[in-house]
Amino acid sequence: DLESYLQRCQQLSVTVLTDHQDMSNTELKTITNSAAPQQYRIRAKLRTYKPQKLHQSVKLHCSKCNSLQEVPDRDDFDSILCGSAVTAPNPELHNTFWYESVIWTTRDQKQRVIAIHFVKHDEMLQHPEDTLLMIEGGTLKEIWKLAKRFKCVIPVRSTEDDLELLDLSAPFLLQGNVKYYGCKQCSSPKPMRYLSSIAAEQQPSWEPTEIAQVLGIELLQYVFIMKFTLVDETGALNAYLFDY
Repeated sequence: DLESYLQRCQQLSVTVLTDHQDMSNTELKTITNSAAPQQYRIRAKLRTYKPQKLHQSVKLHCSKCNSLQEVPDRDDFDSILCGSAVTAPNPELHNTFWYESVIWTTRDQKQRVIAIHFVKHDEMLQHPEDTLLMIEGGTLKEIWKLAKRFKCVIPVRSTEDDLELLDLSAPFLLQGNVKYYGCKQCSSPKPMRYLSSIAAEQQPSWEPTEIAQVLGIELLQYVFIMKFTLVDETGALNAYLFDY
């Protein structure tokens, strides 16, 4: 893997970047004193790289405001779900023309009320692998179970007149084992009723980009970022890797 490869590179006395074989090697001092952009071929030693743990290299990037943020951890999501479960589902929002609702109360001490709203197409429920559902009051474990069986899962909560997304610190959509996030700064979240326009399509695809657009969410993209410090006898150079 990349981490073990980088560790091997550090153990070598010299690391050679093999691209641009037709070019002669340039000292790092010359590069740092030159105006960008330029193309160079270097011969240098890898002194350090950051972050040290590979999973810390994955960030969330907004292409609109160009911001970067850490991927929220499991505890953050769990905390938001627990907070939203305090508000009981609004019965007036159950079983509309575009989704069918199932409600039950858990048997544990907390006696949580859970509501799952299955989005319909042509007034019919779709096969699980084609279905988008919205869930109120679910735990992280319950949501992951649903995400494995159904195409899309959106955690929501009730207001007086509609269902709405949770805090954008939480993923607004789960598809399989992928969590999708929205930019807090650039998003203008809309109520869930806007999803009915996708449900009315001839063949709803429930693609994350389309869902985000309809719900007023500026979709964050997962990016891979690393910083390398390269050295030779003339100086040091920081190199940054940024890729989707």
